[in-house]
Amino acid sequence: MRLSDRIRQAQESGQELGARRGNPEGPALDPFSDLKQRAQAQLLERLGVTIAESDVPEKQLKQMVVRELDDIIAGENLPLSLDERRRLIDEVTTEFLGYGPIQQFLADDTVTEIMVNATDAIYVERSGKLERTQVRFVTDQHLRRVIERIVSRIGRRIDEASPMVDARLPDGSRVNAIIPPLAVDGPTLTIRKFAREALTVEHLVGLHSITAQAAEFLRIAVEAKRNMLISGGTGTGKTTLLNVLSAFIPSNERIVTIEDAVELQLRQQHVVRLEARPPNIEGKGEITVRDLVRNSLRMRPDRIIVGEVRSGEALDMMQAMNTGHEGSLSTVHANSPRDALSRIETMVLMSGIDLGVRAIREQVGSALDLLVQIARHRDGSRTIVRIAEITGLEGDIVTMQDIYAWRYGVTPDGRLGSLHPTGIRPSFSKELEEMGFALDHTLFSEGA
Repeated sequence: MRLSDRIRQAQESGQELGARRGNPEGPALDPFSDLKQRAQAQLLERLGVTIAESDVPEKQLKQMVVRELDDIIAGENLPLSLDERRRLIDEVTTEFLGYGPIQQFLADDTVTEIMVNATDAIYVERSGKLERTQVRFVTDQHLRRVIERIVSRIGRRIDEASPMVDARLPDGSRVNAIIPPLAVDGPTLTIRKFAREALTVEHLVGLHSITAQAAEFLRIAVEAKRNMLISGGTGTGKTTLLNVLSAFIPSNERIVTIEDAVELQLRQQHVVRLEARPPNIEGKGEITVRDLVRNSLRMRPDRIIVGEVRSGEALDMMQAMNTGHEGSLSTVHANSPRDALSRIETMVLMSGIDLGVRAIREQVGSALDLLVQIARHRDGSRTIVRIAEITGLEGDIVTMQDIYAWRYGVTPDGRLGSLHPTGIRPSFSKELEEMGFALDHTLFSEGA
């Protein structure tokens, strides 16, 4: 079935997905909230040191918590039914021995990001919008213990000697934690959740993040091995789009992915996933993204996908694209296509190789074919706002032309604008047709 046909069939399901991910009402208040907080405070006072420092097995620790909770609840002298008592013990035990008050948000599919600024300042993101929650940690020690539990389960440590950790949970969610003395007001925790259900291009069309025309064009570009860079600000959905575009790579090709923290969810079977490694407590053993990019060239890849270029690996990526590794994909933090090219240029200079500005721009101009810009709008929606072709070098300037561009203006269904073709066909369209790809004229027609 053609991509355009699948997209038409998935319009409604994509919209339903957007509705499921939205929750304008926010989290419901927990009727046991006050009692749970009092119980947790007393638990922390009785067992805090034991839980934080002891080597007591998890099963035995849980038994201790349940016993103490029974005593605490009895001391409250409240008329709780047996079911209410069991629920209270289960929830407090889960939170106390698990991830605390943020446990519920980790299990909530509508939450995409969790931000703990302080014990009583916990924010979540739903549908691109931030909201403050009603939950809180009991003390800084409680929050610190949850952070230590998170990082210890993934083989990392956090303490005064190493007060900052950037890692991932077993489900792939990204975790960043900072504790005093770096975090002046107390421990801070940020978790970007890993979607359980990988989005598809049909979902993105249904959510109006991309049009069917642009999706079809990008499908052809990926299959035809055009080198592509996805650009956008923080939280705009660069990795999500990279996941979606990677699904268009033919299953008979060997793919090597390189990331700081694994997030990509490729569906092909012939995939090698590489992840960078930070230095240990002695400052040794670091393996950078650049090291992995260099190594990947010896692994006979058909495609190289770098989750995000941030430093000197940009030079190795450009050289790989220029030396037979067509169809490579990556992302970069930038607010416009022109800014993205400037950032790539700066990162190449960070590689330590003595190259002139013109030589760098020649590398970039010949390596990249397409630049896809994503933006997050004030209503929380994330959309592709430009698809530009890199056309080469004129003088010392890398030149581009827009194939698709965003037009602002409220649409009949209340959106803030929409993506439209500019009427310009890419300069490589004839080459694509010679390769057997059918480029329907409606893909680039302004009136389509």
